[in-house]
Amino acid sequence: MAKTKTAFFCQNCGTQYAKWVGQCTACKEWNTVVEEVVQKEEKSSWKTPTNTAKKVSRPLRVNEISTEKELRLNTFDLEFNRVLGGGLVPGSLTLLGGEPGIGKSTLLLQIALKLPYKTLYVSGEESQKQIKMRADRIHPNSDTCFILTETKTQNIFKQIEDTEPDIVVIDSIQTLHTDYIESAAGSISQIRECTAELIKFAKETNTPVILIGHITKDGSIAGPKILEHMVDSVLQFEGDRNYVYRILRSLKNRFGSTSELGIYEMQGSGLREVNNPSEILISKNDEGLSGTAIASTVEGMRPLMIEIQALVSTAVYGTPQRSTTGYNAKRLNMLLAVLEKRAGFKLAAKDVFLNITGGISVDDPAIDLAVIAAILSSNEDIAIEKGVCFAAEVGLAGEIRPVQRVEQRILEAEKLGFDTIFVSKNNKISLKDTQIKIQLVAKIEDVANYLFG
Repeated sequence: MAKTKTAFFCQNCGTQYAKWVGQCTACKEWNTVVEEVVQKEEKSSWKTPTNTAKKVSRPLRVNEISTEKELRLNTFDLEFNRVLGGGLVPGSLTLLGGEPGIGKSTLLLQIALKLPYKTLYVSGEESQKQIKMRADRIHPNSDTCFILTETKTQNIFKQIEDTEPDIVVIDSIQTLHTDYIESAAGSISQIRECTAELIKFAKETNTPVILIGHITKDGSIAGPKILEHMVDSVLQFEGDRNYVYRILRSLKNRFGSTSELGIYEMQGSGLREVNNPSEILISKNDEGLSGTAIASTVEGMRPLMIEIQALVSTAVYGTPQRSTTGYNAKRLNMLLAVLEKRAGFKLAAKDVFLNITGGISVDDPAIDLAVIAAILSSNEDIAIEKGVCFAAEVGLAGEIRPVQRVEQRILEAEKLGFDTIFVSKNNKISLKDTQIKIQLVAKIEDVANYLFG
């Protein structure tokens, strides 16, 4: 039986080395040399069931390929289903990444405990007693969730053969190791080989597998970039430790949209699904406060109403400060330049601080008008009337530009009880008999005159 042989290759140019080197001598790139498997043992960690005949692929014409809708497993979590595109696809591999302690293990354990399907939760980081303590807090009674603490893939697959689960959860892929690679757990070759074995298992048995992945200090998933290419879906679980809300984003999804977003609230009993995020993102202040404006944004297919706070004050030092939280600082500088040049507001010698409440980050250009309204409100120290919201982009010439799916934004604002929404006059709106007043504007001056004139 042939033993495993490995060599070192440059990921940039492909030059082979007998041992690891820091710099590739061929292309002069640093830290691109990694260990690769040249020849591994002929046996496989996952053995194809004998009763499963291996199908030989043959080419088909495009019009011969079946277009039936893919069957999905309901996870009984509306937010998780939304981000995945409707549920777990049988035979798919999903990778979930996020900061340490953000709630990745809690989220997947919570889903596993509530599922009516037989689920195997494999942990390489915690003992069974630790997981049991968390399970008692989240969902005490579950007859379908099995807990296994193991890191060797050969032992995991042996338990999978005995248990025959409908869903497998791995926590985490960086802790697994296989006997066929002679390197430490978490190394590039170990991560790639373990993932390849899990992919083979998932595709041959039609069992969905969910992997938890660590991330590096710059926010990317730890391990080789090819890990994200190998899996079917990549999800990012993020949030601020100072807030109780967590956001689940889809970075890659072969079976759905990558622009969907799920929101959870961290509680003592686990993560609560937030089905109407607009209510938590808007503060319930009855008093009119200057410097706040409500914007209508869209994440995936879901419209959200978010609150934007701005503070404009006289600069104490020579250079004024520009600080943002949850918003692009360069775009804020651009909008301030537009206000200075096109609308005549003198803000060059003033500090400007901007914050999007709720701890979320938004890059939708449709919140530009709300940002400008909040800045002008703070500068004039005049509160914007309650019940007014904004949905428009601002151009460099000071014009109010139209945004996509404006009708969906208007209906969401009306549902939440807003009286007036500012949109571009160039938007084509076919809505009729709406209770909300649709204020069409063309320039920044029109908005300023309406609000503070």
